[in-house]
Amino acid sequence: MANTKSAIKRIKQSEKRRQRNRATRSTIRSAVKAAQAAADAKLPESTRAVNEAIRTLDRAVSRGVMHRNTVARKKSALARKLNTLA
Repeated sequence: MANTKSAIKRIKQSEKRRQRNRATRSTIRSAVKAAQAAADAKLPESTRAVNEAIRTLDRAVSRGVMHRNTVARKKSALARKLNTLA
């Protein structure tokens, strides 16, 4: 257990940040999964689903939840899947 006040504060901050990041990652996974499902099913709204997933991914990068290269890889995969429809 932490001994100093600053260490106790850091533990609290880290836990808050962990919970926030966890929620964001969950939202990302849901958006990406929905976009992939829409693209696989060749639904007309698949473009909108992919764009929404990309926005969610970009937001995660700007907040520091995910690494930019990871997000770039995920965005590229979504774009490739979407382009196979055309």
